[in-house]
Amino acid sequence: MSETNPAAPAEVAAPHRYTAAVAAEIEARWQDFWDADGTYAAPNPKGDLAGDPELVAKPKKFVMDMFPYPSGAGLHVGHPLGYIATDVFARFQRMTGHNVLHTLGFDAFGLPAEQHAVQTGEHPRVTTEAAISNMKSQLRRLGLGHDKRRSFATIDPDYYKWTQWIFVQIFNSWYDDEAKKARPISELVARFESGERAVPGGRPWDALSATERADVLGEYRLAYASDAPVNWCPGLGTVLANEEVTADGRSERGNFPVFKAKLRQWNMRITAYADRLLDDLNELDWPEAIKLQQRNWIGRSEGARVDFPVDGEAITVFTTRQDTLFGATYMVLAPEHPLVEKFTPATWPEGTHDVWTGGHATPAEAVAAYRAQAASKSDVERQAEAKDKTGVFTGVFATNPVNGEQIPVFIADYVLMGYGTGAIMAVPAHDTRDFAFARAFELPIRCVVEPSDGRGTDTSTWDDAFVSYDAKIVNSHGADVSLDGLGVAEAKARITEWLQSKGIGEGTVNFRLRDWLFSRQRYWGEPFPIVYDEDGIAHSLPESMLPLELPEVEDYSPRTFDPDDADTSPETPLSRNQDWVDVTLDLGDGRGPRPYRRETNTMPNWAGSCWYELRYLDPHNSEKLVDPEIEQYWMGPRAGQPHGGVDLYVGGAEHAVLHLLYARFWSKVLFDLGHISSPEPFHKLFNQGMIQAYVYRDSRGFPVPAAEIEERDGQFFHAGEPVKRELGKMGKSLKNAVTPEAICEEYGADTLRLYEMAMGPLDVSRPWDTRAVVGQYRLLQRLWRNIVDEATGDVTVVDAEPDEATLRALHKAIDGVRHDLEGLRFNTAIAKVTELNNHLTKTGGALARPVAEALVLLIAPLAPHIAEELWRKLGHTDSVVHQDFPVADPQYVVDETVTCVVQVKGKVKARLEVSPAISDDELEKVALADEKVVAALGGAGIRKVIVRAPKLVNIVPA
Repeated sequence: MSETNPAAPAEVAAPHRYTAAVAAEIEARWQDFWDADGTYAAPNPKGDLAGDPELVAKPKKFVMDMFPYPSGAGLHVGHPLGYIATDVFARFQRMTGHNVLHTLGFDAFGLPAEQHAVQTGEHPRVTTEAAISNMKSQLRRLGLGHDKRRSFATIDPDYYKWTQWIFVQIFNSWYDDEAKKARPISELVARFESGERAVPGGRPWDALSATERADVLGEYRLAYASDAPVNWCPGLGTVLANEEVTADGRSERGNFPVFKAKLRQWNMRITAYADRLLDDLNELDWPEAIKLQQRNWIGRSEGARVDFPVDGEAITVFTTRQDTLFGATYMVLAPEHPLVEKFTPATWPEGTHDVWTGGHATPAEAVAAYRAQAASKSDVERQAEAKDKTGVFTGVFATNPVNGEQIPVFIADYVLMGYGTGAIMAVPAHDTRDFAFARAFELPIRCVVEPSDGRGTDTSTWDDAFVSYDAKIVNSHGADVSLDGLGVAEAKARITEWLQSKGIGEGTVNFRLRDWLFSRQRYWGEPFPIVYDEDGIAHSLPESMLPLELPEVEDYSPRTFDPDDADTSPETPLSRNQDWVDVTLDLGDGRGPRPYRRETNTMPNWAGSCWYELRYLDPHNSEKLVDPEIEQYWMGPRAGQPHGGVDLYVGGAEHAVLHLLYARFWSKVLFDLGHISSPEPFHKLFNQGMIQAYVYRDSRGFPVPAAEIEERDGQFFHAGEPVKRELGKMGKSLKNAVTPEAICEEYGADTLRLYEMAMGPLDVSRPWDTRAVVGQYRLLQRLWRNIVDEATGDVTVVDAEPDEATLRALHKAIDGVRHDLEGLRFNTAIAKVTELNNHLTKTGGALARPVAEALVLLIAPLAPHIAEELWRKLGHTDSVVHQDFPVADPQYVVDETVTCVVQVKGKVKARLEVSPAISDDELEKVALADEKVVAALGGAGIRKVIVRAPKLVNIVPA
């Protein structure tokens, strides 16, 4: 079963037939023409890409694909699905009077190239640029209409200069909660200096040392370094963002174990924008599933912050059920909570239950052992509903602020530092997990929400917790506050007011979203534009020192460790280049040349893709991130797009909470600081499906080459041995990849384009079948044959007016294809073109010129090479790319007649062909006069006639 069709269509001897060889010649020639002519150049209103003012004056349309990573393996036929779709849409928009910006760059930093460099010693730039060159060649062969003047790669220093510049803007900014926007950090410093804003801790600003000031500002900066729990992957030698860790606690790349560790890392304060990231989703034209994923990831919840005193400190919890405070009988901290080490006493307090200690002699031993155990689990594993609850007592008690009770403090892995404060008050009577934990550790369970299921308030008889938001509060009264008899909402309001009056809590909003971990211990990434002085204070480089380019190193790999050894820490490749790390610089801050140490981490591979849409607008600007007028033209807010952004963005749904969330954050910061006019990067998002392919596995479960499979009587064999077939991804590792080149050589690029668009709705995954490609090849052959004489090569169209039947078929096709292309329904657009072409083929005779030209224009966005060739053969000297798309004449779109069903006693007795414009009265007369209806009535009188012109008449006899 060869994946390049074993039964390729036989080519007849007609010298001018449309064949694969003819397609190849046509396609190469027109691709060369488009490049030389600059056919797809989209003019800017100003700057070095300014162009035709008439085109600039037209409505604009910015169409984008998600940034591709240039893999060394090259493309298979699944990869171009989205690229072909955006190309079809962009071509259609050009033909409907738009100035279209459609281009493609390359997201070229990343771990695969670095891993190859580690294995071979070859610089990752060499392999990456080779992969980019190969991908460009593959994409060019598909005839994609990209403005190549605007293309770039994230590894270009001229590009990552501005990635570094954006980082500096974020580093030198803070989020003003009152203004609800980012502002320069210098404004915050001025407030501290003037006393307008109190310095945390109460000391005057001028009394603080330089280090103390840096520490204060670090608590406000939108980019900051901190010692925080991270996902440490010894097998990769780097830390990972939460989103790069799989559900089973392993690295997305390499499948190595990931552990919790505390390291000093750079972070982005994306949490400051949580509310805006949520609220602005409402104005975006995105799939609801993606919006829901972002809402869930951000995870907004309203509740209260409550302080529980313990040993001169306070454990702060966030709870959405502050109405149940009187039911809190113990507390739980995440194993990583910073207070755990402060609280652990030398010995167990008197009266400690044996079940609380985990069999350890001291609290320190118990806590250390349990923390090591928890570090080996993923967050998902820790939150999973496990039958056996685990944890240990810390050896200290906290005070419940509403009743003064002393309640034990545990650590347990079902509480995470990544949500809330990393601490919970446990109300076991009304939380299932807390209930199970309390039963396992013999802890009190107090009912404070009256059950409505008849079980009563004696918790000793309960099998599980009672959870309700529509019940009455009981057993909840103290010296100066009582919630008894209140509903949940009333109780929440009262206890929150009481907490605030006592200064031990307040109403607040919490988010699941955590700050974005922004450091990687790798070589192949953007260097941070940060240096540290003798006191360890971080300083950003001035713009004049950007870009800070990657230095040459002898060893590209971060130091890796035993994948299971959690007790390790990063060593980066850049740290081994001492001449680059230790430098003397004059940062222009008035202090003159001073010694500094460079940051030796690099940015994550997400950095370059956070803003690349902006570089497409003004790609050669060396003075600004983007010219404001150009940014406003392409991406500024407008009617129907209140937050601006790209008009159509096509890519995979897998980036819902990674790239899409990060890019939105960067856009909002740049918008707040006045650098751009669009607070959202992408107005309309469309997620394309996946092209799947059959995978064949031998008895060991290993994939075998799909091209070598033999099918006999519905069974599949490889080298004579039976194999199993399953539908899955297409890829080199699964040995089922089909290259675009193979299909282009067999049928031509236009055929491949048509087949991928015709396989099904764009947003649905679909199986690849090489044998079915021939259907679209034959469509193009029939199209060619309708216009070109295969024997002579002459055009066969005639200068005549088409008949009415042909006009109706043509204009219905025009109307349908236009609406389908606008709605990204490319499969149904192709079906309508096919139907029209078949109609013209069956009609016979030469096509009238207006029909032939309209047919070519209809196919042009989908199959541009053959359309250009036929357009030129029809006598035109200008490109088909910028021709007007046909417009349907309404008189021919409406059906000439419609079928009206006539019912007598609810049963169909006649079908009438009538005018679509027939009135109710006229239709009733025609129906009653029909001989079949007269016979069905049999002379009976008529009690009632119900008419729904033009499609239904229902007659009720007397």
